[in-house]
Amino acid sequence: MSRPEAADGVKLSDGQRLDWLRLIRSENIGPRTFRALVNHYGGARAALEALPMLARRGGAQAPGRICSIEDARREIEIAERMGSTFIALGEPGYPARLRMIDDAPPLVSVRGHIDALKSPMIAMVGSRNASAAGAKFAAQIARELGDAGFVTVSGLARGIDAAAHRATIDTGTVACLAGGQDRIYPSEHLPLLEQILEHGVAISEMPFGWEPRARDFPRRNRLIAGLSLGVIVIEAARRSGSLITARLALEQGREVFAVPGSPLDPRCEGTNGLLKQGATLVTETNDVLSVLDPILGRTVALPASEPGHDPADPAAEPAADERRRIVSLLGPTPVEIDELIRQSGAHPAVVRTVLLELEIAGRLERQAGGRVALI
Repeated sequence: MSRPEAADGVKLSDGQRLDWLRLIRSENIGPRTFRALVNHYGGARAALEALPMLARRGGAQAPGRICSIEDARREIEIAERMGSTFIALGEPGYPARLRMIDDAPPLVSVRGHIDALKSPMIAMVGSRNASAAGAKFAAQIARELGDAGFVTVSGLARGIDAAAHRATIDTGTVACLAGGQDRIYPSEHLPLLEQILEHGVAISEMPFGWEPRARDFPRRNRLIAGLSLGVIVIEAARRSGSLITARLALEQGREVFAVPGSPLDPRCEGTNGLLKQGATLVTETNDVLSVLDPILGRTVALPASEPGHDPADPAAEPAADERRRIVSLLGPTPVEIDELIRQSGAHPAVVRTVLLELEIAGRLERQAGGRVALI
């Protein structure tokens, strides 16, 4: 069996990095699908070659767009001109906690003081329309956590995010971007980002030139939570992106902290709700440190290979009746893959192959908890 690409501490070759970038930039390929393909075929190049066949078997009339060598090279050249580096999952420098989440991005582009990613990180998120008191408290907590050795993580948004970033420019802060490294949102925070890069980092999984859309922000929020030991929420309305970040943090096994606010202020309705659900109450920095210090005191054993990767599946060619049986068990209601294997009676490798075919054809959606559903 060949050695997995980007095994723990091993750098990709230039050719492998180009293949990884092409695969993750191809249509219908997300982080989970990327892993499944690389596990199944033993590498990104073999997976790229298999995409047209998988799409055809999955029922697509034509294969989805496959990122060309030229497009991938062009993006790498743009990254180099901007001083940005692509780090692959499993390579030295890839953030340790981010690599542990189920849908960790195979490649991230990072810019700035990359060593900041080695420090323990704590996320701070909250209202874009923050009150003066909320922004002041966010800055105070962020500054004190920075003095205690933590790097703050946030989304470069207005309000609480910006307050946390500004307070920790000197101690280090990480800005998670919803768009490409060259498409900063909001654009008014470009000067702030330039300050952040002196001691901190900008990180993105999106292509260069990508303008952030509404659906890209929850995707960015999972990076904010994934990078961090925990998430502190300050002033979040009942329906807000900050609550999405808190939910993702819980799903990823992170700590969730919330700052109480006035029950008369709609901006605090979400944070007060988090407290009712068991989030750790924060009125001073020690409330955060008392939870995080014991976590940092424990030794966390990192896996020797890419997190979340099973050993490479043996090549499995589904028979026509097996494929029909597996597809017939799928529908719009999400089902766990283990249940699909049990009900179909097919070998797990065969089921995974059929799921890959459907996904490459744009007919399958993977959801949290290892569940899948037909689109």
